Amino acid sequence: MIIAPLISLSHKKVLVTGGAGFIGSHLVDALVDAGGDVSVIDNLSTGHVENLTSAGRKIRFVKGDIQDSETLNALSRGCEMIFHQAAVVSVPQTVKNPIESSLVNEIGTLRVLEAARLNGVKRVVMASSCAVYGDLPELPKTEPLPVKPLSPYAVQKLTGEYYAKLYSELYGVQTVSLRYFNVYGARQDPTSPYSGVISIFMKKAIENKRPLIYDDGNQYRDFVYVKDVVKANLLAALSEKADGRVFNIGTGRTITVNELWAMIGRFSGADATPEYQPPRKGDIRESRADISLACREMGFDPLCSFETGLRETFDWYRKALFLDKP
Repeated sequence: MIIAPLISLSHKKVLVTGGAGFIGSHLVDALVDAGGDVSVIDNLSTGHVENLTSAGRKIRFVKGDIQDSETLNALSRGCEMIFHQAAVVSVPQTVKNPIESSLVNEIGTLRVLEAARLNGVKRVVMASSCAVYGDLPELPKTEPLPVKPLSPYAVQKLTGEYYAKLYSELYGVQTVSLRYFNVYGARQDPTSPYSGVISIFMKKAIENKRPLIYDDGNQYRDFVYVKDVVKANLLAALSEKADGRVFNIGTGRTITVNELWAMIGRFSGADATPEYQPPRKGDIRESRADISLACREMGFDPLCSFETGLRETFDWYRKALFLDKP
């Protein structure tokens, strides 16, 4: 799946916050391939330097926090664009620690936008979340729908969207907020209890251990491959129609959690029976994106089929866990 030809940076400066993380590191690779002069800031609380191996010495990496305005300002000087991926992304973690996560997801985001304003950055592309929709019954989710955040994480992401729009209208900083649905792919940490369900299921399948499923497993998700999410970020950076707006980034297709485990089992050979537990606070039962706005205004078109993406992801996890089989 070719990403880089979507954008040509020809040595222009860009900054990726959270660039050593799951999505951020894939974005860094694409920006380097596009010829960008790429800087990365990441505090490595959940990201890993190893995720940046392929980018190697082609980037400038700073271990730092987005709450550090001095470092953010230094990295933002001369930048054409900032891709803001840094966040506390775990819903349960924000439920447990709402104040600490707010300092990152709200104040940290505000510091990124302010660094962009002070340093004349042309555009900031923001990672938001479908969590802002909550459990309202309307499906698929369209951007004009009312929002009903059910967790501190969702409130924090929504607040970031409001700040982004404000900075666009009040200060002239071009901003685009992307509401990610359920992103999956290589480099998601399967050892963390806060990881996405696919990365956790991959590890369980490789070890042939029982997966833990909250609720009855019939809840469904719109899973979008990380390379398609990278593509959306690059399109958002370029689209003239995107400034000050919010876009869903998903596929428009869904699969239940039970179906997901069964699919992984078919090509991994795992046959363990799931263990079921009550739903977690803040979790959403049904989620599906309407991506027609992103398709129409930015030319977004997710190309990777779920089965292809899932197989590629499984192959990566099998090798990463040193359990590769001939």
